[in-house]
Amino acid sequence: MSFTWTAHRFAGGALALDVANSVVLRFDPERRIDRFAEPLAMDAFAEAANRYGFERERFGPLLPARPENRKSLIELREATDRHFRAVVRAEDRPDLLADLLEAIATVLRQPVNANRTSLDAATAHSALSLIASPEPERLKICPNCEWLFLDRSRNKSRTWCDMAVCGNRTKARRHYRRNKKGTQP
Repeated sequence: MSFTWTAHRFAGGALALDVANSVVLRFDPERRIDRFAEPLAMDAFAEAANRYGFERERFGPLLPARPENRKSLIELREATDRHFRAVVRAEDRPDLLADLLEAIATVLRQPVNANRTSLDAATAHSALSLIASPEPERLKICPNCEWLFLDRSRNKSRTWCDMAVCGNRTKARRHYRRNKKGTQP
């Protein structure tokens, strides 16, 4: 299956959230797509994060995760998703925080490249920054695609991960339903 990483795939506002969002339709087992299932797609994500990612200035050019570190990156991705979804839902789950911290520690214990940051290490640092965030109410779940994202709007009123994609889809569905109701007897 051919797939291209686009700017929309980096709508999370933090690298750790963009990595967590690499699973499409996460809660629909029949339609779920893991964009990191193919190693080449995971490597392409690192390249695309250099172009589109919100934190590219912070980490500099990212290297792909080394092949032996890919499993740790996937475990970090899953722990990130579980923990921050619980945060958004105001669930008191210290076990999920512990799991995330363990996944971060596993990644950060791996050998590093002295000149550039790898995707897995940058994701771990991004997740740590999110944990330490003074404004957890800025973390949200998109009601259309269920991706995690940071609401960086001044008044914290952002609804969708990406207005141009999810916002337009939601508004189009609402318009269609409204017009369909109006045309039926």
